[in-house]
Amino acid sequence: MKRCASGILPMFWRPLHPLPPQLVLLDLSLPFFNGFYWCAQIRRLSSVPIIFLSSAGDKMNIVMAMNMGADDFIAKPFDLTVLCAKVQALIRRTYSFGASAQLLERGGAILNLADATLTVQEQKIELTKNEFRILQLLMENGGSIVSRDTIMRHLWESDAFIDDNTLTVNMTRLRRKLADAGLSDYIVTKKNAGYMIP
Repeated sequence: MKRCASGILPMFWRPLHPLPPQLVLLDLSLPFFNGFYWCAQIRRLSSVPIIFLSSAGDKMNIVMAMNMGADDFIAKPFDLTVLCAKVQALIRRTYSFGASAQLLERGGAILNLADATLTVQEQKIELTKNEFRILQLLMENGGSIVSRDTIMRHLWESDAFIDDNTLTVNMTRLRRKLADAGLSDYIVTKKNAGYMIP
């Protein structure tokens, strides 16, 4: 392992990019560099919530951790129920978790049903009404094929004739946004059957 600020963190952070962490737990005593260093390095790349867990819970260390970008500091020994409560509260505040039903997650993408936005690798993507409804239906049926007819009925809530090209245009735009966010093959076409998110 290289002992350099610009090298170590990207090396271990890169494998996490397909599904970045929603929260990081750090101790002060760590190999190579202490928790303050890692906290500062993570903050250069991400706004992911960070909680320190340490037996060195004096006032100076707590203040230092917060100044480095930590969101909370829990001194050891701690009650596991307290830790779980703090983790849940921090995740709820950070990601606007009103309820678990408000979010759909599949393949590293998080769809927020409350504000119709998609988050990929901490990048928030704005969706049109139709793009959102297509993605919601496919994510709710993840791993299963959804027919074009089903999607069209879901979009326009009508059995009236809708030009098939209208769905194609919406799907193309959605796929382009996904590709720009690094999810090129997120939606798979099943010939003569429909679409699916594996």
